[in-house]
Amino acid sequence: MTQIWIVRHGEAAASWEKDPDPGLSNLGQLQAEETATALTNIVPLGAHLISSPLRRAQETAAVFASKRGDAVRIDPRFSEVRSPVPLSGRKAWLQEFMRQDWSEQSDDLWSWRRDIVSGLKEVTEPTVVFCHFLVINAVIAEIKNKPEVLQVYPANASFHELTLEDGHLSLVQLGQQMETRIN
Repeated sequence: MTQIWIVRHGEAAASWEKDPDPGLSNLGQLQAEETATALTNIVPLGAHLISSPLRRAQETAAVFASKRGDAVRIDPRFSEVRSPVPLSGRKAWLQEFMRQDWSEQSDDLWSWRRDIVSGLKEVTEPTVVFCHFLVINAVIAEIKNKPEVLQVYPANASFHELTLEDGHLSLVQLGQQMETRIN
């Protein structure tokens, strides 16, 4: 059995429709530091660290990596959901996407979800994956075999524990959830 922690990035410095790849806000940096401290007490030494290529995830990962003296491997499979609309329409598209079921999604979005799950199933050592709100939701939908796109409301810099055994992902524990819902 292999332990996996999936971590949502800290608060971004810009919203969905303003910047395609923002870094962390000041609060996001503090959240990343708190999460790094908590993970230090949980994650075994030598665990692999993987991050989405997006800045907010990389910056969250970097805080933990610097505490451990470990390197972070970038894996594009853990990037945020691929939006089929321009940046100006991204917020509206995301809001609609989150109200839908997986049965309504395009082949491209199913491919995105399969890539995430495939990336997790390749893990052979304890691993921490720094990623995004909808990545976590795609993983939970897969594990629970539920149709809704939106499964959980992971708080910024929250971490969620999974296990991988005989090619099967299981949820051990959900981390902190948002106090307010996304509009």
